[in-house]
Amino acid sequence: MLSEQSAATVRATLPAVGAAIERITERFYARLFDAHPELLRDLFNRGNQAAGTQRQALAGSIAGFATHLVANPDQRPDLMLQRIAHKHASLGVTPEQYPIVHEHLFAAIAEVLGDAVTPEVADAWTEVYWLMANALISIEKRLYEQSEQRGRRAWEVVERTEETADVATFRLRPADGAPVPGYRAGQYVSVGVELPDGARQIRQYSLTAAPGSPERQFAVKRVAGDATTPDGEVSNHLHAHVRVGDVLQLSAPYGDLVIEETEAPLLLASAGIGVTPMIAMLEQLALAGHRAPVTVIHADRSPTTHALRSDHQAYASKLPDARPVFFYEQDAEGAGRPGLVDLGDVEVPAGTRAYLCGPLPFMRAVREQLIGKGVSPADIHYEVFGPDLWLAQPAA
Repeated sequence: MLSEQSAATVRATLPAVGAAIERITERFYARLFDAHPELLRDLFNRGNQAAGTQRQALAGSIAGFATHLVANPDQRPDLMLQRIAHKHASLGVTPEQYPIVHEHLFAAIAEVLGDAVTPEVADAWTEVYWLMANALISIEKRLYEQSEQRGRRAWEVVERTEETADVATFRLRPADGAPVPGYRAGQYVSVGVELPDGARQIRQYSLTAAPGSPERQFAVKRVAGDATTPDGEVSNHLHAHVRVGDVLQLSAPYGDLVIEETEAPLLLASAGIGVTPMIAMLEQLALAGHRAPVTVIHADRSPTTHALRSDHQAYASKLPDARPVFFYEQDAEGAGRPGLVDLGDVEVPAGTRAYLCGPLPFMRAVREQLIGKGVSPADIHYEVFGPDLWLAQPAA
């Protein structure tokens, strides 16, 4: 793994690089998109770029990887790499793109840190970069080889259901009628659309049905912007323009938040649109006849904003030992508990494996409460929609 000489150099320079990493990634993206505007138009999420969240996530992953290597020079953080690789594979990232990233990233490092980037420092951080890049290339190659589908494929919308005022479910079949690859409950697909300005933007959406069907089904929340974040380009396009008979481009399924076959107690905790992978997991557990306890936690603004609420309840009711607990900030009477998630009196059986999906503050709060109840940190798994800012803001 990381050579002894490079480990010493990275250890010595990590504080300086870490302190400047967001400025470095800001310059990196500016340089990259100046040289390759097609990457911003057709690959990177323009909304995340405008909000700065992709920059934060990249900074967190680089700093996290380097920190891990310095502390464990003979190991690599495979969990983090797997998550990134699944996202890259869903986007169709290729090995040829990694040298382009290296060129502009290291030019940005030299620009920001100036004379502090000696040849020795540049060599050490180049070693870090290629250890990470080659690991990702290897994992992505394996994911591509395991997939029965390469690239995106045309799927026709056969049904559209308005779940709430801001969430719609799309059900699709392959436009060519050919067989489709399987998937695992909890995985997502990348959906590509052409926007009015000609950009071909891509977003990931969790599949909301258990595996086994030749169809694909996912729910999309219309993303409304604010003072710092623009409206969601793709989500608003899908809501405004995509109807039955339209065709979308879908990737093969990817994602590592999946339930292994187990007889252990489970806890599925979601908030908002984070409910989507949990619906597929619950259906799969019901079909598999899972008999161990399943604790189902969900938080939302109100029952009317709780997308797929009827499915949430129906699949939980099919399990022999499921305990659904819903929390609503408004109008909770008769539908759930009022306020934010509080697991104080929720029984969490020993040996529980937990799966979380929702906004980062929600997942942090639930994780802390679960650890307080004796759940092992190794048994708490999560999915972040969009850039993984958990890496950028590591938990204490």
